[in-house]
Amino acid sequence: MTAVSIARLKITLDDVEPKVVRRVEVPFSIRLDRLHQTLQAALGWTDTHLFEIRARDVGWGMPDPDWGDGPLDARKATLASIVEDTGAKTLRYLYDFGDGWEHTIKIERLFDPLPGVSYPRLIEATGRCPPEDVGGPWGYAEFLEALADPEHEQHADMRRWIGEDFDPRQAQSDQLAERVEKLARKWTRKPASRKARAT
Repeated sequence: MTAVSIARLKITLDDVEPKVVRRVEVPFSIRLDRLHQTLQAALGWTDTHLFEIRARDVGWGMPDPDWGDGPLDARKATLASIVEDTGAKTLRYLYDFGDGWEHTIKIERLFDPLPGVSYPRLIEATGRCPPEDVGGPWGYAEFLEALADPEHEQHADMRRWIGEDFDPRQAQSDQLAERVEKLARKWTRKPASRKARAT
């Protein structure tokens, strides 16, 4: 294995039907705050809530200086370091503490990077991410039930609220892949040349 191994991750959003599953490839050395951004992009979340990545009984997120008992700083840990420190091959990802979206992250394998490929990258997407602020898995089930039944008392309200045709089985893979690719481009920018800086 090279110094810059790539990890293939399978991310499953727990407790929702239809299934929401993503496979992404990330540098094994990725910082956890960047892993969070990658998960947001790949899943289709909007990064408007707090998060925590857990390995065994240890959690990383964005610590609140006014709250001393919070998670460890995700900017100061890498995927490789937490796997090495905890021995965990499966992680938990909690997004939006109010709605309580829980995800299972499995490290499927490590491999050498492919030539000419930028990471992170999305390689598989199944199912559409629920809308933000829908009320967690229970609220999402209610939302889908109301959308599917024109006779449901909340059907019109939910259609107005979502403002578009919402197909829970349609992952919108191209849009998600572009979001992840945008992160890869941002994080692998070449430093400006001396000549460019001098002008």
